Amino acid sequence: MIKCESVSKSYGDVNAVNNVSFEIGKGAFLGLLGPNGAGKTTLMRTMIGLLDPSEGSIFFNNIKMNKDNLEIKEKIGVVTQHINLDKELTINENMIFAAKLYKISKDKINIEIKKVLKLLGLYELKDRKTKKLSGGMKRKLMIAKAIIHNPDFIFLDEPTVGIDVNTRKEIWQFLRHENKKGKTIVLTTHYIEEAEQLCDLVMLMSDGKIFKEDTSKNLINEIGDFKVEYSDTEVFLYQSLEEAKNATKNSDKIFSISRTSLEDVFFYYTNKKVN
Repeated sequence: MIKCESVSKSYGDVNAVNNVSFEIGKGAFLGLLGPNGAGKTTLMRTMIGLLDPSEGSIFFNNIKMNKDNLEIKEKIGVVTQHINLDKELTINENMIFAAKLYKISKDKINIEIKKVLKLLGLYELKDRKTKKLSGGMKRKLMIAKAIIHNPDFIFLDEPTVGIDVNTRKEIWQFLRHENKKGKTIVLTTHYIEEAEQLCDLVMLMSDGKIFKEDTSKNLINEIGDFKVEYSDTEVFLYQSLEEAKNATKNSDKIFSISRTSLEDVFFYYTNKKVN
């Protein structure tokens, strides 16, 4: 379980995270959504102990987190937004380096590396230098490094940004596999579909605060399952397809009817684009 109690993080007069409280149960898959500058990355960095909160506390299984708490950090895997691989090393050499950092015993290193690389479809490429990998392969390798020590908690900050659709879906499949094994996963993402596909709990964040928390389905149901979007950018929400069709019967404007998405939910509450 992860618990945040009245967590704030300030930089001078800027409140990047402002009095945030929530609990995540064991085995949950949480998605943090919000526009740039909402505080998602700062909250994640505070949760994993890279930053100490200005106020409040964070607990993992009732143990308080801080920057020096190695007991908790050993149970966490982190995938950052930015590529942090040694481009002159091969895939296998990057993995060996990560395994040694996590103090995996010599007799287990090769076994664990092979297992993880096979899961992510990288084993056949293990002797290729990182600088020759595609963007999607680099993202997979970052995930492989983050979970080589079999962590209980996995934090991913924009893990599929800038990669092709097929690789993104392969990563989704892998993350579902890890979640089914009981891993607790926290994800920030630019891709609304990603949160809808993967997360059983979604938190919407803006201006350093979490203002909505529920399943994707419940958040959408709350505002209406269908939207009518007119050519003049007006958007109206309805609970059923029949209601949406009835509302457009006598319209002389160009319009489209589609299902409501999480992005629509966010825009409904904040008039901001999720990115």
